[in-house]
Amino acid sequence: MKIMTFNLRFENDRDGENAWANRRELVVEIINRYQPDILGTQEGKWTQLMYLNDQLPEYEIVLPGRTPDKIIQCPTLFLRKEACVLKASSDFWLSKTPDVHLSKNWDSAFPRMISIAHIRVGKSHQKIIAAVTHLDNLGVEARFEQAKIISQWADQQQDPIILMGDFNDDPASRVHEVLTLPQTRLCDAWVAISGDESEKSYTHHGFSGVPQLSRMDWILATPSFKVKAAKIIHDEINGRYPSDHFPYMVDIAL
Repeated sequence: MKIMTFNLRFENDRDGENAWANRRELVVEIINRYQPDILGTQEGKWTQLMYLNDQLPEYEIVLPGRTPDKIIQCPTLFLRKEACVLKASSDFWLSKTPDVHLSKNWDSAFPRMISIAHIRVGKSHQKIIAAVTHLDNLGVEARFEQAKIISQWADQQQDPIILMGDFNDDPASRVHEVLTLPQTRLCDAWVAISGDESEKSYTHHGFSGVPQLSRMDWILATPSFKVKAAKIIHDEINGRYPSDHFPYMVDIAL
């Protein structure tokens, strides 16, 4: 199975030549080029998600109980229909009141959430859980508390888990540590296959193509999955990049 996490960069006219309207076709082209079986996006506004839903007919978008909203940016799963059958899904907010819409606590700059899909893989009866999230970009305490909530959730699951997203932190952080505690069973796919934490592993580039900041986009998986390959996708088309983050993909087997 191919798993991709992809921070889309939210629709923002102040991005000038890198505005969504100028690169949305590139996003679709990259997804079609690599054909992930499970795609987890971040920062997508409703119009962006609906565009991808229209342009990616081979995929099922997972929108558990959501209604159109012009403002919020939601981490969202897309499942390739030939590879995955959606059995159930849910969202909850990474706050002290996870069922309260747009709730946030600590020093979180924005409300943050996790989106979860219970999946049957292909024609088999193998059940897995895929989840995508986006931790806060400013609140150091909030990121750690949000990661703790996810860690506690993972500890309660029985089926194999794939967790992906933009964690806005580096692999040496407390956030990474709490998400990969023994009880979560989650392991970092990049570490399993590469271990290179040089600038080559960095996933943010600010539309420049030059890796910046850190390896902040992760794919974590429980030991039921064997990591076969991992790739940070640096593809550009005519000098333009599809986002300010590089998409990141792993190939795993059950």
